[in-house]
Amino acid sequence: MPELLRRITINPKQCGGRPCIRGMRIRVSDVLDLFAAGLNSEEILEEMPDLEIEDLKATFAYASRKLNHPILVA
Repeated sequence: MPELLRRITINPKQCGGRPCIRGMRIRVSDVLDLFAAGLNSEEILEEMPDLEIEDLKATFAYASRKLNHPILVA
C-alpha cells in the first residue's frame, strides 16, 4: 500500500496544493468525480491516457485513508 500511495503527490505550487497523481495536473478529486459520474476504469483511462490502472487504485487508497481518520468526541 505505501508504494501505491507514492503515486499521490501534493505540491503547494500545483493545483492549489490539492493531491494530484504522479505530479501531473490530474487531481485525485478529478478521478473520483469521473467515477461518481458513472465512468468505469477503462473509460477513465481512455479519457485520460496519461493515467495507469495503478493510479486509479492509488486514488481510492488515498481517499479511503483520508476518510478513515479518528474523530474525537468530547
